[in-house]
Amino acid sequence: MIEAAQFDSMIRLRRSVKPEQFVPGKKIPDEWILNMLENANTAPSHKLTEPWRFTIFSGKGLERLAHFQSDLYKKNAGEKFNQVKFDKLQQTPLLCSHIIAIGMKRNSVVPEVEEIASVACAVENLWLSTSAYGVGGYWSTGGVTYYPEAKSFFGLGELDKLLGFFFLGFVQVPSVKSNRKPVTDKISWIRE
Repeated sequence: MIEAAQFDSMIRLRRSVKPEQFVPGKKIPDEWILNMLENANTAPSHKLTEPWRFTIFSGKGLERLAHFQSDLYKKNAGEKFNQVKFDKLQQTPLLCSHIIAIGMKRNSVVPEVEEIASVACAVENLWLSTSAYGVGGYWSTGGVTYYPEAKSFFGLGELDKLLGFFFLGFVQVPSVKSNRKPVTDKISWIRE
């Protein structure tokens, strides 16, 4: 059993660490990624649907993802094509050790919002794991997340959802301390 103070500290250390903050070229061991995803796999899900699906990109797979998403963006952008965005889609994956595409496999036995919430819980478990492993992570819903034609690249069906990408790497430039408002500003007690 872990001490409550240790657990509190681990949770409160969680930060968004973007790919630009990662140590270039330093790779996280695959075993760590699998352990972090095992933690993600313990998330709650109504009726045990376990809707989370993860596609892991590393090594040359990062280049494959970069080309896929930049090409799909270019194909769909039309007159709104932005060269800076295209370049970012090509370059950002190469800054990472691993990228995990986050999918939701739809099960009609429960409301969709519950499946999304379950996947978010799994991602939070993954994110908290980054604190324990001393690496950085960032959940992005940019890029091709909401392109319906992107789903099949990640093994998702028509009713499934792509919920974004989780970027991972060793931290070179730490994120700033959280400036969240106190929890007391966000709670109400009802005692009678």
